[in-house]
Amino acid sequence: MAYIKGQDKPTGDGPDDGCPFCAAPRRADEDALIVARGEHAYAVLNLYPYNSGHLMAVPYRHVADYPELTEAETLEVARFTQQAMRVIRSVMGPHGFNLGINQGAVAGAGIAAHLHQHVVPRWGGDTNFMPIVGHTRVLPELLADARRELAAAWTAAG
Repeated sequence: MAYIKGQDKPTGDGPDDGCPFCAAPRRADEDALIVARGEHAYAVLNLYPYNSGHLMAVPYRHVADYPELTEAETLEVARFTQQAMRVIRSVMGPHGFNLGINQGAVAGAGIAAHLHQHVVPRWGGDTNFMPIVGHTRVLPELLADARRELAAAWTAAG
């Protein structure tokens, strides 16, 4: 409900308008749920996940449109997406993944002003009556615990 009601959503389109993707790298990894940091991008758990392990590869630079990424940013976001899949597989053993970038609010971007690539692990039967009837999601582990496990596996994988 916090997400639906707009809690912690940016007040505008600029990097100084409360963008959580601009603010996260200025915080401690544990507090911001950051799994790994690179030169041009970072991996962070989604605060409002679809499934356990749902993370995002995010460029540090506040940019909305995929074609606006530099070559280095594009490469690192892609590499972080690949590494996220490897790490999530090793830690959580999903059966598949949804990957995606929602471009614009009309396309489903909750924070359209700062591009981010979703990496959502999927398991057979992970959609049940709770989200449909109860309008809620059930996650079997705390975000802080998932961050700790994934960050350790990311570091171990190099």
